[in-house]
Amino acid sequence: MTILDLDWVRSQFPALRQTFNEQPIVYFDGPGGTQVSSRVIQAIAHYLMTANANTHGAFLTSERTDAVVQEAHAAIADLLGCEADEVVFGANMTTLTFAFSRSLGRELRPGDEILVTNLDHDANVAPWLALEEQGVVVRTVDIHPEDCTLDLADLERQLSDRTRLVAVTYASNAVGTINPIAQIVRLAHAVGAWVFVDAVHYAPHGPLDVRSLHCDFLACSAYKFFSPHVGVLYGKREHLERLHPYKVRTAPNEIPYCWETGTQNFEGLAGVIASIDYLAELGRQIAPTGTHRRSELMAAMTGIQEYERTLSEALIPRLLEIPGVTLYGITDPARFSWRTPTVGIRIAGYSPAQLARELGDRGINTWNGNFYALNLSRRLGLEEQGGMLRIGCVHYNTIAEIQRLLNALQELTARPVTV
Repeated sequence: MTILDLDWVRSQFPALRQTFNEQPIVYFDGPGGTQVSSRVIQAIAHYLMTANANTHGAFLTSERTDAVVQEAHAAIADLLGCEADEVVFGANMTTLTFAFSRSLGRELRPGDEILVTNLDHDANVAPWLALEEQGVVVRTVDIHPEDCTLDLADLERQLSDRTRLVAVTYASNAVGTINPIAQIVRLAHAVGAWVFVDAVHYAPHGPLDVRSLHCDFLACSAYKFFSPHVGVLYGKREHLERLHPYKVRTAPNEIPYCWETGTQNFEGLAGVIASIDYLAELGRQIAPTGTHRRSELMAAMTGIQEYERTLSEALIPRLLEIPGVTLYGITDPARFSWRTPTVGIRIAGYSPAQLARELGDRGINTWNGNFYALNLSRRLGLEEQGGMLRIGCVHYNTIAEIQRLLNALQELTARPVTV
């Protein structure tokens, strides 16, 4: 078992020193966006002070911006296990996915099929539903509602020689379920379909290796892995070169830049580099024999994954002991390797919004609602009931913070209110 130096980890994130009513704020809102390290803040400020210019100019600050763009592509390539020219940046995952779906739509014909799932964030559903306007058939793969896992038998039933794309989440942002992506890719490729993976929720929780997954595309958002607001899209080089992006006529024709619409968030990219540097340093602490950044990042993310399992073990069984709690997702500790420490619950006598407010008043940050996982919220019958309360741990959270949350929930259930 890898042991993280939590004192060092937490010292890197200045937001963790904030207080509310004389108590430290507990950040269980990570699935909606993580905190950033001091070096990210410093990198953004340094860029704006020393390199604030557009690209491809014949002067120093522009040349510095060119270097930031190049290094950001290389840094994310090391995180994902791909080449730098297979990394596309944009405003966010949603914007990139809509842009990509339009480009893919040029290749599709009426009757072609796309599979989406009941587990996904709507950013990996709505862009594909938009293609129904041109006659594309969008089918939905169901889940097992008892544990919120994907129904792989249903996936196999719906795959056919008409399937052109399977759009699937790596991990559910609402209930934490991790999907067997490599298996799904094999099934899809067997019928000639591409696979588009939404890794937004998974990215801060475990190692990514697009080569071993063999996925065709993978999207994530840097602000979910301790970075500023920047969207990331990986695509196999042959696909990015074959497809035709929508772009202005004067934009570059070579990948990845032909896919990067408009002026990028250069200060954000500087922050992305710094967040990758933070993770690489964490990896060196865990495995000092790492010889290059890719191996350091794999060590960091593997260590994070192992530590976060202890958070799941501290949180989920104890939640189930609280009277009136309904927990959605995997609850068997033997299967915790197939989930992140993101937990969706409801408590009898409280709406999710009431719970979030009660916890917020105690300095504990959580989210309530459907978290844009609209299909899942509807499938579980929760959309008209306010969704769920979401508790989301990341590697800077502690078991002591979990205990503080549990104490607060136990206090609330001792004096239930009427919704």
